[in-house]
Amino acid sequence: MRMSPENYKVHAMESLPLIFDFFSSMSVLTPVRSALISVFHKDGLAPILHALHEQGVALYSTGGTQAFIESEGLPSTPIEDVTGFPSILDGRVKTLHPNVFGGILWRRSHPADAQTVAERNIPSFDLVIVDLYPFEDTVASGASEADIIEKIDIGGISLIRAGAKNFTDVWMVSSRRDYADVLRILTEQGAQTTLAQRKAFAARSFQVSHHYDGAIAAWFADGSKPFPGLPGERRALRYGENPHQPAWFIGNLDELFIQHNGKELSYNNLLDIDAAILFCAEGGEDPTVAIIKHNNACGIASADTLSQAWDRALAVDPVSAFGGVIACNETIEEETATKMNDLFFEVVIAPRYSVGALDILKSKKNRIILESQPCDWPQHLVRSTLNGVLLQARDSHRDSEADLTVATKRAPSAQEVDDLLFASAVCKHTKSNTIVLAKDRQLIASGTGQTSRVDALKQAIQKAESFGISLEGAVMASDAFFPFPDCVEIAYEAGIRAVIQPGGSIKDQLSTDYCDANGMAMVMTGIRHFKH
Repeated sequence: MRMSPENYKVHAMESLPLIFDFFSSMSVLTPVRSALISVFHKDGLAPILHALHEQGVALYSTGGTQAFIESEGLPSTPIEDVTGFPSILDGRVKTLHPNVFGGILWRRSHPADAQTVAERNIPSFDLVIVDLYPFEDTVASGASEADIIEKIDIGGISLIRAGAKNFTDVWMVSSRRDYADVLRILTEQGAQTTLAQRKAFAARSFQVSHHYDGAIAAWFADGSKPFPGLPGERRALRYGENPHQPAWFIGNLDELFIQHNGKELSYNNLLDIDAAILFCAEGGEDPTVAIIKHNNACGIASADTLSQAWDRALAVDPVSAFGGVIACNETIEEETATKMNDLFFEVVIAPRYSVGALDILKSKKNRIILESQPCDWPQHLVRSTLNGVLLQARDSHRDSEADLTVATKRAPSAQEVDDLLFASAVCKHTKSNTIVLAKDRQLIASGTGQTSRVDALKQAIQKAESFGISLEGAVMASDAFFPFPDCVEIAYEAGIRAVIQPGGSIKDQLSTDYCDANGMAMVMTGIRHFKH
């Protein structure tokens, strides 16, 4: 389904009635004495016009809107009487005049502004209602280029930006989708608004403006610049996931990294870098190394020193580590750099490097060496799907001891609790369905991206066994509940004695009973960490 300015609405603001109710009781009401109305679509407008007229609001309008107002038996002042100039160039220029924009933009609290509009006889516009030309609908109709260009609104978009900018004094209504809220306010409050209400409408208006300009930019780009409305610097990448796929990064990498060496970052590099940083951050204050391949951890460990953390992370799966991306949470010194240098890897990220370590790592000319910079990471994630995008808050919850509910007769030991929380943190960033096995703050093995949780567990066990890693005393984390006791049974047989999972299955008790019968400890967090 296409979105046009007329039906575009920011979902986060669809609760405006609640916002209105809250602020109306706490804010001063500012009267609306005059309204400038210029709309393409007239449906839904009549009740608002009559409500404004009944409350003594003077109406100003343009061309077709004026004719519509008068057809409703209501008086309206044509905008030509304000500008002293007729509509010209087949309607391309109607409202672009200082008398119009001065009437919108003058600041009521500024004496100099008040003097200017008084001296020049500029009327005040307290309410502006605009409905933009249907650009997207015109494009979708298969219209000619000339017809499409004529549907690029100039005066309307300028009125919207002016009214929204001066929201402290002006009520800006930028879409017919807002008419129900407008009529509600007029009915409940009369022709007057609070500052909070005007600010909320201004936010909607800038969203409309942003979307409209994005649609125009997309049409002009003719597909060569996808998603032109996305903010940020656009950087062309060598290619996407595969060489035949063009790709771009939109953002500012210079805010995140100083690059000391290597070739340009690729699409896949950036995906793995993002994953590596997230995994590594779960180590907290302890020296931590994360080795990432295809967005999953093939090794992650915390230790007393970074060199030890590297040894333990690499030991998990030295085969998969080949060609991976490495993230460290503290300075890489010469000892660690020397060990790293024996491995072929694409990227290394750390907050700092010693001079000697940097020299060692630069010995491979194509190796990408990044120094991470402090920054505020976005708190929301965007992902394209179908003919739109999905937006969600980042999963920033890290399971803690306070989240744990002991479901079994045996409570986990302090060491087990530490390992369980570490495993859960790794699990959160691993593709679902996933099982993570850990011991002594080291990833032992994981089963990633499986359609069956049992398959994920079996994959993890097989991986550990292939590298000769014992699972005795290890713990298990699952990103979702166990619908049957089969996973805890398999885990027990492999040597695992403590489990962390969200819980929430109607058959939780089956897994709990098995654990109790075999001396296992199981805790539930109540928090699911799917990563699809």
